[in-house]
Amino acid sequence: MDYLFVINDAPYASERAYNAIRFATSLTSNPDRTAKLFFVGEGVWCAVTNHKVPGGQHDIESMLREFLAAGRHAGVCRTCMDARGIATETLIQGAHRSSMDELGAWTAEADKILVF
Repeated sequence: MDYLFVINDAPYASERAYNAIRFATSLTSNPDRTAKLFFVGEGVWCAVTNHKVPGGQHDIESMLREFLAAGRHAGVCRTCMDARGIATETLIQGAHRSSMDELGAWTAEADKILVF
Protein backbone atom coordinates (compact mmCIF):
# COMPACT_ATOMS: atom_id res chain seq x y z
CA MET A 1 0.00 0.00 0.00
CA ASP A 2 1.28 3.47 -0.92
CA TYR A 3 0.70 6.45 1.38
CA LEU A 4 1.12 10.15 0.73
CA PHE A 5 1.45 12.59 3.61
CA VAL A 6 0.85 16.28 2.87
CA ILE A 7 2.28 18.45 5.64
CA ASN A 8 1.07 22.05 5.93
CA ASP A 9 2.36 23.13 9.35
CA ALA A 10 5.72 24.59 10.32
CA PRO A 11 7.90 22.18 12.30
CA TYR A 12 7.20 23.57 15.76
CA ALA A 13 3.90 25.44 15.29
CA SER A 14 2.00 22.36 16.47
CA GLU A 15 2.61 18.63 16.70
CA ARG A 16 1.19 17.95 13.22
CA ALA A 17 4.52 17.71 11.37
CA TYR A 18 6.01 15.62 14.17
CA ASN A 19 3.07 13.21 14.12
CA ALA A 20 3.01 12.99 10.32
CA ILE A 21 6.70 12.11 10.02
CA ARG A 22 6.48 9.72 12.96
CA PHE A 23 3.43 7.99 11.48
CA ALA A 24 4.96 7.76 7.99
CA THR A 25 8.13 6.24 9.41
CA SER A 26 6.15 3.75 11.46
CA LEU A 27 3.94 2.71 8.54
CA THR A 28 6.92 2.01 6.34
CA SER A 29 8.55 -0.32 8.84
CA ASN A 30 6.50 -2.92 6.95
CA PRO A 31 8.15 -3.48 3.54
CA ASP A 32 4.72 -3.86 1.89
CA ARG A 33 4.00 -0.18 2.55
CA THR A 34 5.59 2.94 1.11
CA ALA A 35 5.18 6.55 2.10
CA LYS A 36 6.07 9.89 0.56
CA LEU A 37 6.04 13.27 2.27
CA PHE A 38 5.10 16.50 0.51
CA PHE A 39 5.68 19.79 2.34
CA VAL A 40 3.51 22.74 1.38
CA GLY A 41 2.76 26.16 2.88
CA GLU A 42 4.50 26.68 6.20
CA GLY A 43 5.32 22.98 6.15
CA VAL A 44 8.27 23.69 3.83
CA TRP A 45 10.22 24.84 6.89
CA CYS A 46 10.27 21.20 8.08
CA ALA A 47 12.69 20.31 5.26
CA VAL A 48 15.19 23.10 6.00
CA THR A 49 18.46 22.28 7.80
CA ASN A 50 19.87 23.72 11.01
CA HIS A 51 16.73 24.39 13.03
CA LYS A 52 17.07 25.50 16.58
CA VAL A 53 14.82 23.03 18.36
CA PRO A 54 12.65 24.69 21.00
CA GLY A 55 12.98 23.25 24.49
CA GLY A 56 10.89 20.16 25.04
CA GLN A 57 10.25 19.61 21.32
CA HIS A 58 11.23 16.68 19.12
CA ASP A 59 13.93 17.27 16.51
CA ILE A 60 11.99 17.33 13.22
CA GLU A 61 15.21 17.57 11.18
CA SER A 62 16.64 14.34 12.61
CA MET A 63 13.28 12.59 12.19
CA LEU A 64 13.14 13.62 8.54
CA ARG A 65 16.75 12.56 8.01
CA GLU A 66 15.89 9.12 9.40
CA PHE A 67 12.86 8.88 7.11
CA LEU A 68 14.93 9.83 4.05
CA ALA A 69 17.89 7.61 4.96
CA ALA A 70 15.72 4.57 4.25
CA GLY A 71 15.38 5.65 0.61
CA ARG A 72 11.99 7.29 1.02
CA HIS A 73 10.93 10.47 -0.79
CA ALA A 74 10.13 13.99 0.36
CA GLY A 75 9.10 16.80 -1.96
CA VAL A 76 9.05 20.47 -1.02
CA CYS A 77 6.76 22.88 -2.86
CA ARG A 78 8.96 25.22 -4.90
CA THR A 79 6.36 28.01 -4.99
CA CYS A 80 6.09 27.90 -1.20
CA MET A 81 9.89 27.87 -0.91
CA ASP A 82 10.18 30.90 -3.18
CA ALA A 83 7.48 32.78 -1.24
CA ARG A 84 9.53 32.29 1.93
CA GLY A 85 12.96 32.93 0.43
CA ILE A 86 14.14 29.37 1.04
CA ALA A 87 17.07 28.32 -1.15
CA THR A 88 17.30 24.78 -2.51
CA GLU A 89 20.75 24.45 -0.92
CA THR A 90 19.21 24.74 2.56
CA LEU A 91 17.05 21.64 2.18
CA ILE A 92 17.86 18.53 4.17
CA GLN A 93 19.82 16.08 2.04
CA GLY A 94 17.36 13.78 0.29
CA ALA A 95 14.47 16.25 0.25
CA HIS A 96 13.97 17.86 -3.12
CA ARG A 97 12.47 21.01 -4.58
CA SER A 98 9.19 19.86 -6.06
CA SER A 99 6.00 21.09 -7.71
CA MET A 100 2.23 20.78 -7.76
CA ASP A 101 2.69 18.56 -10.82
CA GLU A 102 4.66 16.07 -8.75
CA LEU A 103 2.13 16.34 -5.91
CA GLY A 104 -0.58 15.55 -8.45
CA ALA A 105 1.32 12.51 -9.73
CA TRP A 106 1.99 11.28 -6.19
CA THR A 107 -1.69 11.80 -5.32
CA ALA A 108 -2.80 9.73 -8.31
CA GLU A 109 -0.36 6.93 -7.36
CA ALA A 110 -1.25 6.83 -3.66
CA ASP A 111 -3.72 4.40 -2.13
CA LYS A 112 -4.19 6.65 0.90
CA ILE A 113 -3.60 10.37 1.36
CA LEU A 114 -3.24 11.94 4.78
CA VAL A 115 -3.14 15.68 5.28
CA PHE A 116 -1.54 17.18 8.37
